Amino acid sequence: MSEQRLLNVSSDTTLGNVEIAPEVIEVIAGIAAAEVNGVAAMRGNFASGVVERLGKKNHGKGVKVELEEEGIVIDVYVVMDYGISIPTAAQKIQDNIRQALINMTALEIREINIHVVGIQMELKEEDMIEQEQ
Repeated sequence: MSEQRLLNVSSDTTLGNVEIAPEVIEVIAGIAAAEVNGVAAMRGNFASGVVERLGKKNHGKGVKVELEEEGIVIDVYVVMDYGISIPTAAQKIQDNIRQALINMTALEIREINIHVVGIQMELKEEDMIEQEQ
């Protein structure tokens, strides 16, 4: 998408318009997806990986929002934990994102597409510490 438009949320208020940038939707969707059990990581690029290593969390990483005439289309790119049911986890990700966006923005989403781009085989550091105890 070449231009990033703002989403007009409410136009019937006497105080003015409320507009939401697509980046805000990306952040909300990214946080909602990361909350689901079985999601090991969100896909990012090299720059976002470097920024995260420096301490800044990129919550919109792995989420692409397209504003189309028919509605909003969200693509989510995730790395899943080994051993979980991918269809079940993908459904939970879709439900969690849809609910978060309805609660926070009152926007209806046309599609939420989940792209599993990898499986994490090793244990996370927190899991290793728990097993040692």
